Amino acid sequence: MPRKYKRLLLSLLTGCALASPSLQAFNELKPPAEYKKVSIQLVEMLEGIHYNKTQVDDRISSLAFDAFIDSLDPSKSFFLADDIKEFEQYRYRFDDAITSGDVSLAYTIYNLYSERVEDRLNKVLNDMPSMIESFDFEKEETFNADPDQAKWAQTEAELRDTWRKRIKNRALTLRLNSQEEESIETSLSRRYTNQLHQIEQTNSVDVYQIFANAITEAFDPHTSYFAPRASETFSINMSLSLEGIGAVLQQEDEYTQVVRLVPAGPADNQGELKPNDKIVAVGQEGKEMIDVVGMRLDDVVDMIRGERDTKVRLEIKPSNNDAQGNKIITIVRKKVKLEDQSAKKEVVEVERNGEIYKVGVIQLPTFYSDFAAIKAGDRNYKSSTRDTKNLIEELRQEGIDALILDLRNNGGGSLQEANALTGLFIPAGPVVQIRDSAGRVSILGDQDRSVTYSGPMAVLINRMSASASEIVAGAIQDYGRGLILGGQSFGKGTVQILQDLDQGKLKITQSKFYRVSGESTQHKGVMPDISFPSMLDENSVGESALDNPLAWDKILETRYPVYWDIPNFLPELDERHQKRMDQDPNFIALNEQLEQIREQSDRFSAISLNENDRIKQREESEETQLNRENTRREALGLELITSLDDINDEEAEDIYSQEASEILLDFIGMNQRQQQ
Repeated sequence: MPRKYKRLLLSLLTGCALASPSLQAFNELKPPAEYKKVSIQLVEMLEGIHYNKTQVDDRISSLAFDAFIDSLDPSKSFFLADDIKEFEQYRYRFDDAITSGDVSLAYTIYNLYSERVEDRLNKVLNDMPSMIESFDFEKEETFNADPDQAKWAQTEAELRDTWRKRIKNRALTLRLNSQEEESIETSLSRRYTNQLHQIEQTNSVDVYQIFANAITEAFDPHTSYFAPRASETFSINMSLSLEGIGAVLQQEDEYTQVVRLVPAGPADNQGELKPNDKIVAVGQEGKEMIDVVGMRLDDVVDMIRGERDTKVRLEIKPSNNDAQGNKIITIVRKKVKLEDQSAKKEVVEVERNGEIYKVGVIQLPTFYSDFAAIKAGDRNYKSSTRDTKNLIEELRQEGIDALILDLRNNGGGSLQEANALTGLFIPAGPVVQIRDSAGRVSILGDQDRSVTYSGPMAVLINRMSASASEIVAGAIQDYGRGLILGGQSFGKGTVQILQDLDQGKLKITQSKFYRVSGESTQHKGVMPDISFPSMLDENSVGESALDNPLAWDKILETRYPVYWDIPNFLPELDERHQKRMDQDPNFIALNEQLEQIREQSDRFSAISLNENDRIKQREESEETQLNRENTRREALGLELITSLDDINDEEAEDIYSQEASEILLDFIGMNQRQQQ
């Protein structure tokens, strides 16, 4: 897995004109003297507060060394193998450096990196015109674009050839997107000028932050150091006060990558941007696209961010590795408001034996509470629990036979709200156990003996259901209160606190969540009782895909009642579920699409640099998708289409909610049969 040290920013994201950088001579950076104290503070907090109580020792040093090198040159594009051999003398000295406050070794490595980057990119820019002119797109050769499979080049000639193939691949991609040769040269020159610009703007504090995060994230992926400027940005973004597309972005190699979408935000509502997609270019409404590959993350965010109700265009490289290449999407900037993330309801109707049954569905994008309204004394303040309770009452009036709590893509939120919302479905009892770094276990539970809804229910989850969502799903599962359907959840079972430092802040993992059964939600997440196929790759999304995650473990269970013996029903429920999926045109099409994505992922790890091959791959992919869609439409009695552009997302039903409703009705029937 690639290293997951990145600077996360909420891109609730105005275009700015990119200034042409002045190509200056190499500038050697030195550690800022005032950060010696910060280093000592970091060690004290990491060793004294972090959940694992780990010492900053040679093991941490080795992990941090690899992380630091990887954060500088993740695609192995600048250092040579001999450089890495030379750096090995520092592998077990990172711990001594941060403990003493003398971090000059990090600057020794960085300064050589900076020199290598400036030298390489100046050569690339000087050779660009002749290089592009010389490309033969009829030649049979491939380029391996997967940084995880890359090895350090042994010689300058080997590295130069890797760069030739890299630029040829990018030139071919632009060519297939109908760009002329002159435009291709301009786009690629701008891309590498951006990277030079980034290196020239990097200062000593930036390097310190990279080094410090290499240390902190050797402890776990959610422990991070924010230098003063970054901590200000972090605070602003966490308040959701900025306007933009509503996405969490990170630096992935030279790309800006989408981590997740803010529920009910502009990008989420627009529907085309997905987790793990990479942003290649950004354009303002009516203006040309600007290539952002190699650009600093905060500069990309500034371009995406803008005035409310204006449009931003993004050229994205989809995460599914299909042969269609990049695509351009348009998103209208909005401010993410509390009401946009509020719980919503709908009713799914299912026919059984000539009768119509109603299943209520409550979609909850996040666990929220209007703290400002509470502080102002507003008795009608909004919260996820209050809104869900009101929606349940409305659904009861509509005569529902069962209820689905949809927590898909719910990344968490207020722990208190997760606890209170669970209490709507159980009488008084424990909901979650929390163990701190001192080993003390506290129990958070529902104190209200009343139950808002006591009927049959299910919780829908997927790989993007995290933290507070996993607490609710885990409690419902442990209590046997309802079925858990969908996919394995994210697996974030840790709690972080923010600590002030002499310069900047430290976000540090201090506690861990445990279910009432004693099992942690960390790493493993919540496993569904019945699984649905998913477009989210569990190997590239989730806690287990991150570097150095805390392990899953178990503590003593607490006392709690069990309502239904759910495991007893699962074999028959799953058998019926599988039979339906095998016959449902929607699930048949989905499974075929997933198989195509898996095949293409393996097939395109080595990318062809032959133009005809690439065109053929794209045409075959589009034809396969079109045939699959028309097979699905024909089976459902829908009008056939002649182009993938004719697909109307609004007419697509939520097949997961529909199938979850079918499973719930199976459960009701089996339960009634058992009681006879």
